Amino acid sequence: MPSAAPEERPVAGVSRATKIYGHGDAAVTALDEVTVSFPRATLTAIMGPSGSGKSTLLHCLAGLDTLTGGTATIEGRDLAALSDTGLTLLRRERIGFVFQSFNLLPTLSAGENITLPLDLAGRSVDRVWFDTLVAAVGLTDRLGHRPARLSGGQQQRVAVARALITRPAVVFADEPTGNLDSRSGTELLELLRRSVRDLDQSVIMVTHDPVAAGYADQVVYLADGRVVDTMLRPTAERVLDRMKTIGGS
Repeated sequence: MPSAAPEERPVAGVSRATKIYGHGDAAVTALDEVTVSFPRATLTAIMGPSGSGKSTLLHCLAGLDTLTGGTATIEGRDLAALSDTGLTLLRRERIGFVFQSFNLLPTLSAGENITLPLDLAGRSVDRVWFDTLVAAVGLTDRLGHRPARLSGGQQQRVAVARALITRPAVVFADEPTGNLDSRSGTELLELLRRSVRDLDQSVIMVTHDPVAAGYADQVVYLADGRVVDTMLRPTAERVLDRMKTIGGS
């Protein structure tokens, strides 16, 4: 009888992750031995009250901050074991970022902003993939426009396409709808949802918005630096009810 296929390795995760800021009486524990893994081709929302450690977890997972203790991995690679150069290459080639501030270069066109990560890495642009992304984000007729001539929603869609252009293993999104109106926020969430469904992308998103979390495949809840719950197949209503018992957003 054939043995069962091994479970696919998660795209990212932390094991007994601890993060302490400050020293002595001023020390603050942002993460308290957190262990959680994130499946591939999945949209995961991280939620919790203010100060629960959700942004700290995201930043440590993405290699933007270092843990005090425990391990953080991307595709099985321990981030702490990488050299500065190795970590830079990993972030450049295997990680995408979407933040609420967009972070577009004002002197570049939308198309140039999208291909910027490839240009910095000295890699050629896969035109088929580029065209696929541009069509997915609905920017085909805006590629020559600079950010100042784009709406907030359009700028965020450029940021999403830029995050996906390198075909990263995982995209980290920190409050990606925070600076958007409801319509633009909905468009962005639908785009992230499609990137998981149609492009096989993995997305880990910090949000305080139950509606945004309702687009996820799963929600990981943090409180006081610890994982307190995981919800599969969330809806906005279920997320809101659970947040009330945890203590706000």
